[in-house]
Amino acid sequence: MEAGWSGLLRKRGSPQQATFLELFFDLSFVFVIERIARRVTEQLARPGVAESWLALPAAGKTLLLLMPLTWVWTTTAWTTARMDPRRLPVQVMVIVTMFGVLIMSAALPTAFRGGGLAFAVPYVVLQVGRFVVVKAMLPGHELQDRVTRELVWFALTGILWIAGALTHDGARVLLWVAAAAGDFLSARFGWPVPKLGRSRATVWAAAGEHLADRYRQFLLIALGESVLGIALAYTSGLYDVASTAAFVIGFVTTVLLWRIYFYRAGQILADAIAASKDPSHLGRVAAFTHWIMILGIIITAIGYELVIPQPLGHTLPAWAAVILGGPALYVAGRAHFEYVVFARVSRPRIIGVLILVLAAPLMVLIPPLLAALTAMLVLTGIAATDAARARGKPLEAPSPPK
Repeated sequence: MEAGWSGLLRKRGSPQQATFLELFFDLSFVFVIERIARRVTEQLARPGVAESWLALPAAGKTLLLLMPLTWVWTTTAWTTARMDPRRLPVQVMVIVTMFGVLIMSAALPTAFRGGGLAFAVPYVVLQVGRFVVVKAMLPGHELQDRVTRELVWFALTGILWIAGALTHDGARVLLWVAAAAGDFLSARFGWPVPKLGRSRATVWAAAGEHLADRYRQFLLIALGESVLGIALAYTSGLYDVASTAAFVIGFVTTVLLWRIYFYRAGQILADAIAASKDPSHLGRVAAFTHWIMILGIIITAIGYELVIPQPLGHTLPAWAAVILGGPALYVAGRAHFEYVVFARVSRPRIIGVLILVLAAPLMVLIPPLLAALTAMLVLTGIAATDAARARGKPLEAPSPPK
């Protein structure tokens, strides 16, 4: 190994594709998404709670826990974008992080009860520990100031995560919401620290192609977990006509989500970043839109896990919000992503979001199966207009906002 930090950093011009280690790390998030989806499904299906809108705040608390887990993935992706995953110290750091993610995932069901510390402590140790290790690995390097800023802020929000784990009920929720907001806002404003200022350039400027590939792969993992959840919900049922129809609708919906994402913009994000005058800002916005879409995929899958076992009968208000809200959130994120790449938003996406949002209150009047069919038809319309617009035309080049 080369002496000092020069042997740990990625070389200029090195391959930008994700390594096997990074793909191996991503597999731990299959468990994360499964635990989140199962927990929310249980809350929305619980007798006495599911009949009212009170089920949504309970589900929202669980979805809150997804944010620190996504920060672990994000900071790990940034680390392996800067540092060479083929080096043993970097490999050890990633594998330890993977183990910590599994501990956090195991604590998810009890995080708002007795398992608060089991969830919060690994998160803080992973985030703070990573930047301490990276800082020690890169003495005298220009990245030191940036790493110091990130370390300071994750240490500060870590106090809120631990404090929340030591409290109960509403106090824990408030402290964890504040901690999650601190993690997001500090990154949004470049981790400002007195005397050090704030970071203006991000890793996206130097490794946009690599990170675009990483976010695309994580979105595929979310789609894959969606297929798995739908299949498991179906295999635990009675295989009647209605459940089979719900399963087919759920599968087709997942395929449509994939098709809508990869229609042109999903394939050329790296090119858009390279063409941008401000790749750091563009990459940051693209990352945010990907998390919006991933959340939409998870909520959509939860909807089908509710519908497949009970396709007929009454659509509960919270169920309607999930069945149509998940696709609406996904399409909204995809519309924003389109703006990132092409500096415009297609009219069918805006219309699709409006239909899904306005139709949601009406879904309580029809069975869950028909509500799911409504969402699928809206997505079909968006995908069909994409295909019609592209037919016989050359591939559109990226034209990011100026």
